[in-house]
Amino acid sequence: MSQTPQDPTWRQILAGAQMLFVAFGALVLMPLITGLDPNVALFTAGLGTLLFQLVTRRQVPVFLASSFAFIAPIIAAKGEYGLPAVLGGVMAAGLVYVLLGAAVRVKGAGFIDRLLPPVVIAPVIISIGLALSPVAVNMAMGKAGDGSAQLIPYETAMLISMPALLTTLLVAVLGKGLFRLVPILAGVAVGYGLSFVFGVVDTTGIRAAAWISMPAFVAPEFNLGAILFMVPVALAPAIEHIGGVVAIGGVTGRNYIKDPGLHRTLLGDGLATSAAGLFGGPPNTTYAEVTGAVMLTKNYNPKIMTWAAVFAIALAFIGKFGAGLQSIPVPVMGGILCLLFGSIAVVGLSTLIRHQVDLSEARNLIIVSVTLVFGIGGMVFGAGDFALSGISLCAVAALVLNLLLPGGGTWGAAARQLES
Repeated sequence: MSQTPQDPTWRQILAGAQMLFVAFGALVLMPLITGLDPNVALFTAGLGTLLFQLVTRRQVPVFLASSFAFIAPIIAAKGEYGLPAVLGGVMAAGLVYVLLGAAVRVKGAGFIDRLLPPVVIAPVIISIGLALSPVAVNMAMGKAGDGSAQLIPYETAMLISMPALLTTLLVAVLGKGLFRLVPILAGVAVGYGLSFVFGVVDTTGIRAAAWISMPAFVAPEFNLGAILFMVPVALAPAIEHIGGVVAIGGVTGRNYIKDPGLHRTLLGDGLATSAAGLFGGPPNTTYAEVTGAVMLTKNYNPKIMTWAAVFAIALAFIGKFGAGLQSIPVPVMGGILCLLFGSIAVVGLSTLIRHQVDLSEARNLIIVSVTLVFGIGGMVFGAGDFALSGISLCAVAALVLNLLLPGGGTWGAAARQLES
């Protein structure tokens, strides 16, 4: 179904609903893992997409929603500083995109390539996936994410989490058409159904929730320690953003790096992330699933993303819907996350391989080694509000080592596209 600006409104609305359906699984899974409100995440995803469209003059058909790269720092900072301080950190992370956009406008898009080459970004991405793996395993076995409590008996949890994981795998590999783009939703559906069979779904919250209600917005607070947790992690999603813009340009046959310009897309993503923090939602990023749906359906009209955003905002005000999402038992999410968190690490490995980073070269070996150990091992530098640890620390370490050590590589063909 080809989509053009002259297509009837009803077709644009239908296509928009389809795009939200594709993004929905990952969109709500991230806030459920981190303890954020899924209704707020829906609202901020819709709002962020509209802001992105405003800044880019509605030229780029992308949908922005919850970023998995921020899961580890949100969990860590939330336990130490509280949710409002985390949200202040999210707003600050959005400003990183804004500053990168300003730098791109002044120095050119190649600036990103020189600052954040593959040897910096790849080990950070690997660290994000592997550092989160204990969370996935604990949840799959019926425990809290940090392993502090057994929420559901182990045997029951495994009978739920493993079929949910298997379903996700089968749909991702064997699914056809649009069905192949929604493996998370398929896994959740199977896992949730099994949870009902085993009697581990608590429907009290669903019965008590109103049909129409205001999302549980939370105001941010600004705490230096929480900001230091969040800001460095924005480096990896910034590269993810650029990859997403290049990818959707390849699908539609347009160079969005030039028009509307990478500086505008980074600004739009940054404002979307800061707006999410302002209302209590997770940081936003471009969704590869939606790019896949655009490629499959050939719906290139950015107006369909406007409708997807409107649907997301409307769903945010349905109280029983959000309560239903929050009733999903931890083994359901844990089973799916065993794949998703591993996939994040594989993206980092693929980045190293695809860009032929030579790990026999001492410089590269040092950057990758130190970054992985700091990120996965949970190294801490400093104390109190001036402490850096985990993913935040490894991102800073990779960046500093790349700037200090002589030599260095680039993104190759991707860099040439940025400069062209």
